Amino acid sequence: MKKLMIFKIALYTAFCAIAQSSNYFPGSASWEKRSPVSMGVDSTKLNTAIRFAIENESKNPRSMEQNHQRTFAKEPYGEAIGPFSDRGDETGLVIYKGYIIAQWGEPDRVDMTHSVTKSFLSTTVGLALEKGLIKNVYDTVANYISSVNSYDKGIERPASLKIITPFSSLHNKKLTWDVMLRQTSDWEGTLWGKPDWSDRPDPDSTRWHNRILNEPGTVFEYNDVRVNALALATTWVWKRALPDVLNEFIMTPIGASNSWKWEGYTNSWIKMGDKKIQSVSGGGHWGGGMFINAYDMARFGLLTLHRGNWNGKQLISAGWIEKSITPTNANKGYGYMNYFLNTDKKYLPGAPANAFVHVGNGTNIIYVDRDHQIVMVVRWIENNSINELVKKVLEAMK
Repeated sequence: MKKLMIFKIALYTAFCAIAQSSNYFPGSASWEKRSPVSMGVDSTKLNTAIRFAIENESKNPRSMEQNHQRTFAKEPYGEAIGPFSDRGDETGLVIYKGYIIAQWGEPDRVDMTHSVTKSFLSTTVGLALEKGLIKNVYDTVANYISSVNSYDKGIERPASLKIITPFSSLHNKKLTWDVMLRQTSDWEGTLWGKPDWSDRPDPDSTRWHNRILNEPGTVFEYNDVRVNALALATTWVWKRALPDVLNEFIMTPIGASNSWKWEGYTNSWIKMGDKKIQSVSGGGHWGGGMFINAYDMARFGLLTLHRGNWNGKQLISAGWIEKSITPTNANKGYGYMNYFLNTDKKYLPGAPANAFVHVGNGTNIIYVDRDHQIVMVVRWIENNSINELVKKVLEAMK
């Protein structure tokens, strides 16, 4: 398996050297648009796909705060602790061979992107690995972080400073970066006032406090408390705020705008030396996460399409992207967060098996399809309409 991955990475690197000259990458000031017809795409079928997307706009409230009250706020400890914003219209972009061939809605509007944030988070872990701040993804996280001084009542009340030890329990000491990234850690504890069991809790309340802990790597469970524990550990490793890391190494080089922001919670501030740093969240479950426009999402998708290469410069290693799209043993449809895979074609039956999607609530997606050289951003669409939309777009490519 290891030799196969090394071969695939080498093959892709060689391909990049040949192909980069023919790939288009948008500059920071503009993004070239081309008509579908000029790119050999059926404009009638593409317009049909766009109409379908618009007609299947999410039925949830446009107020993200109101939507929270209808959903996650009903969980135990479900109160909001991060910011929200009202969303815009159903929106989309279709990028083909690097060029914008279709757009609709409000692609320049900054909106919450919910759990697509997790893909940005996992990217900062990959960068830490490249910089030698993390030696190996199979190292235990506890070897990198012990105790943290946290302002659990917010930075306006310095007297609230307390020590937290998120990876000190017998179970948590065993957790590697890999199982945290794959959401197979079963991390236990409370972080930022949210117990791990309170996120999408078991219907049987008797299991909340006395559950049997699963061996790391054996059971997949989508859990934002654990994602936030990973964000905290990654912040500690970098010794700086993750939005600054992402901006320096990814967002600025790919020409993203200055309009995006990555938020944490009012109580997720830590003391690091003489600095106060906010540990950001991995989504909008209790507010916060990445607030970003569709163009910047598409730039990130284009980077992952090209396996971390942007116009000839390797911003994050192709090996990291390969790991990110390697299926998790406990869930073949998931790689590193938040890469949803189509390995068995259950997620998107109408798409290639090697396509992947960065997914967030809303529904927000960045669809990445190397076979068809497509990146597609779709925001605020009904989740059960995504496969049909992808099918219609791919039909236009024929």
